[in-house]
Amino acid sequence: MVRVVFMNRTRTRSPTLAEVARSAGVSTATVTRVLKAKGYVADATRQRVSDALAKSGYRPNITASSLRTNRSRTVGLMLSAITSNPFFVNVARGVEEEAIRHGYQTIIFNHNGSREREASSVNRFLERRVDAILFCVSLDAANVMQARQAGVSVVQIERAVDLSAASIMADNYVGARAAMEHLLQLGHRKIAYMGGDPDLFAHNVHRDLSVEEERLKAYGDCMCEAGLEPNSDYVRLGGYYSIADDGSGAIGRHHMEALLRLPAPPTAVFATCDILAAGALQAIHAARLRVPDDISLIGFDDTLALNLTPALTSVAQPM
Repeated sequence: MVRVVFMNRTRTRSPTLAEVARSAGVSTATVTRVLKAKGYVADATRQRVSDALAKSGYRPNITASSLRTNRSRTVGLMLSAITSNPFFVNVARGVEEEAIRHGYQTIIFNHNGSREREASSVNRFLERRVDAILFCVSLDAANVMQARQAGVSVVQIERAVDLSAASIMADNYVGARAAMEHLLQLGHRKIAYMGGDPDLFAHNVHRDLSVEEERLKAYGDCMCEAGLEPNSDYVRLGGYYSIADDGSGAIGRHHMEALLRLPAPPTAVFATCDILAAGALQAIHAARLRVPDDISLIGFDDTLALNLTPALTSVAQPM
């Protein structure tokens, strides 16, 4: 027989701002200035207020403050799929750290490649009265526009689908050139390329070329500048990974297997995503070849490089 004993717990009332002010011998306005780190407060007074706050265990009522100021101090982060690509994990970490530094919290939704899910997530953000939404990356300009029309600040990361919204993007052409120049300086002339198919991904409205077109153009330009004729058999385009298989390197492995079956396989490969490079590395290992002894390999984004064997050379993308 099990005996259940219910303990009577008395709920402790949280101290008020006025009580903290009385304890420190100051006005509530002074306590507020200390809490918000805004306005002048003498060092001795600030210390006295800080001591009173610590002793009382006072915590600001964020909900009440949001109702007064009409600001939730919350940022919504829309990601493609945080479990499929380490790129999104690193973006999320950066967003959260900066948000905390400024007294904000973050809410994360993943659209997992679905425009409908992205639209639904935007609605959830708006219901929670977020002050801003970061899209990394957006699928549909209409969803970005909906957030802006609701008066929410919006920033698009990596890809821009709405011309009127702010965006932050890496220079993919410069990064891809750096990868190609590295392989050419090593003396390679038979260089293969594996990357995203421009027809499968959203075009950057702020630029003439998409992310995929920028990287592919850099490959072609570098080959031509080196006096080399690009070999269409060496160019492998498609997706970067599949969300359904949690971002495995299967696509890169498939590309590499096809390249190794060619009558004259490449001596070097530029994979425009570390996930693709990881799959290529698996295929190279399965063929009993070694990197870099038998074939050189370079990735892009520097998300998996240190976790691979051998450690992958990769273009570091600021996340």
